Amino acid sequence: MELILKTPQKIITGSILLEGSKSISNRLLILQKLCPTGFNIENLSPSDDTKTLQKLLLSEEELLDVGAAGTTMRFLTAYFAITSGSRILTGSERMKKRPIKILVDALITLGADITYLEEEGYPPIRINGKKITGGKLAIRADVSSQYISALMMIGPLLENGLILELKGNIGSFPYINMTLKTMEQLGIKNKFHKNIITIFPGVYKSVNMKAESDWSAASYYFSICAMSPGSKLSIHGLMEMSLQGDSVLPEIYEKLGVTCNFKNNILELENAGDIAEELNYDFADCPDLAQTVAVTCAALGVNGKFTGVESLKIKETDRTQALSTELSKFGVDFFEEDGFWILNGETSANVPVKINTYEDHRMAMCFAPLAIKHDQITIEDPMVVKKSYPSFWSDLESLGFTTSFS
Repeated sequence: MELILKTPQKIITGSILLEGSKSISNRLLILQKLCPTGFNIENLSPSDDTKTLQKLLLSEEELLDVGAAGTTMRFLTAYFAITSGSRILTGSERMKKRPIKILVDALITLGADITYLEEEGYPPIRINGKKITGGKLAIRADVSSQYISALMMIGPLLENGLILELKGNIGSFPYINMTLKTMEQLGIKNKFHKNIITIFPGVYKSVNMKAESDWSAASYYFSICAMSPGSKLSIHGLMEMSLQGDSVLPEIYEKLGVTCNFKNNILELENAGDIAEELNYDFADCPDLAQTVAVTCAALGVNGKFTGVESLKIKETDRTQALSTELSKFGVDFFEEDGFWILNGETSANVPVKINTYEDHRMAMCFAPLAIKHDQITIEDPMVVKKSYPSFWSDLESLGFTTSFS
C-alpha cells in the first residue's frame, strides 16, 4: 500500500487532541500486573505496541509473539523472569536482530532462568519464571534505557530489592526518570545517587493512573508549523511539567522558528519565522525526536550537527542510515563524521518523491510534513504509523492535508 499526501494550499491552522503516550502506557501496563490488586489506567495509548503488550500480558499461551514491539520484548523479558510458568518470547525478523543480551545477562546474574533458542544474544528466548532474590549488579547505561526500566519495575518484588550501577554515559535519562517517578506514584521507594539506582523491596499500591498524551507525537506538528509560514496550531492533552524527555521540543523548535505557549492546558504553536543558520544538538535524552528534527532542518535549509543518536541503529530499522538514504532523494546529505551526524543542504526535488518507511513508524511520520514544501510526497507502507500513532493520517486530514491510498 502507498499513500499520496498533499498539502493544503493555505496557511495551516487547526487543533489536535493527542493520544496517550505509548511509553507511559506500556510502563503502566507492566506495573498494573505487578500490583497485587491492580489499578485503573486512563488515556491508554491505542497504539499497536500497547495493544500487543496488553494482549500478551493476558495470554496463557507459552509462545508469545511481540511482532516489532521492542519495548514489549524488553519489559516482558523481565516480567516473565519473575512470573511462574515457561514462556517463549519471539518477534518479527527485525526483532530477531535486535540485541537483548545486556538485559538477559543482567537477569541471569540476579538468578533468572533464560535461554536463547536461536542466535545467542537475540530473540527468541525461553524464560522459566521463578523467584529471584535480587541484589546488586552493574549494567551498561549507554545502549537502551528500556533494559534499565525493565529491571527497575520488577525490583521491588525481588527479595533483596535491586541496586543498579550504571556503567558509562546514561542514554535517554528522562525515560529512566519516568519509570522511577511512576513507581513512586504507586508507593515504591527508590534512590538515585550519581550512577547508582536503588530500588527498595516493596508492594505496588493500587492508585488510579492516567497516561499523559504523547510529546513524541507532538513533534510532527512542531515540524509542520516550522515549514508553514503563518501557521498556528493548538495541541491538546500535553502536560507542561512532563515526565517525557521529548518535552524539550519547545527548546529545539524555538531555533527553527516556532514559538509556543501553554494556555489553559493547551499548547499553542505559531510560526514566528526566526530561524537559526545551524542547529547543533545532543539527542541522548530524546532520541525519538532526531528523525523529525533532521527532516525539519533539511526542509528549512538549516545545517545540523547531531550527537546522542547511537541507539537509533537498533530501533525498528537503522534509523540513521534510513534517514541518510531518504534525505538523499531530496538532495540533502546526512552522514557520520568524527562521532557526529552531519546534515547539509536544503530539500529540493523536481518530481514527487517516494519515501520508504523501512517498517518504521517514525520514518513515515517524520517525512510527512515535507508535503508542505514539495506539494506532495508518496509514503510506502503508510499504516506502519499504527505502531505508535494510529490516528496520524486522519489528524493530518483535519488540518487540511489530503490523503489517497493505492
